[in-house]
Amino acid sequence: MTTTDKASTKERLLDAAAELFYRDGVSIGVEALCRTAGVSKRSMYQLFASKDEVLAASLERRAPGYAAQLEPGEREDALTPRERILYVFEQAEKLSAEPDYQGCPFLAALVELKDPEHPASVVARTAKERLQSAFRSQAREGGARDPELLSRQLMLIFDGASARAGAHIETLDGLTTATVATLLNAGGVA
Repeated sequence: MTTTDKASTKERLLDAAAELFYRDGVSIGVEALCRTAGVSKRSMYQLFASKDEVLAASLERRAPGYAAQLEPGEREDALTPRERILYVFEQAEKLSAEPDYQGCPFLAALVELKDPEHPASVVARTAKERLQSAFRSQAREGGARDPELLSRQLMLIFDGASARAGAHIETLDGLTTATVATLLNAGGVA
């Protein structure tokens, strides 16, 4: 097997893992994962020591793209800290309107796994910490009275909205942005 074949097999496994774990949950079996990826179990175990490692690697691979969906990108310099925070929630609302939306993949992994030491939990927690850190930085830059508290409150809104929309019991339609705007006003963010 050449290096190109290994990369191709690895990519197919990670793509299948991202799709299946997000859609069906982390309890998906190795056989289903390999069947969807079109690879043998032997090939999977040559690349990864366990399904847990595949899940962790798929989440790690997904993190930059997920973050990019929530960030303003090149517009960032033109936005105030308040607008940057609100932008994240506007994007989350747009994502939640997609028919296949199942909520935040990192929150879902943390809730399903319940083991803080699981390799995928570590990756998911890191992704959540990055978002909270970004909220804290923007809150500080925007003049919040207590940036740490505000960042924690914003995470509660983000994760709660994600979970409710992902479970299809709530449509966000401006609900999170209105809630966050009120919270930013109360926190002193201009």
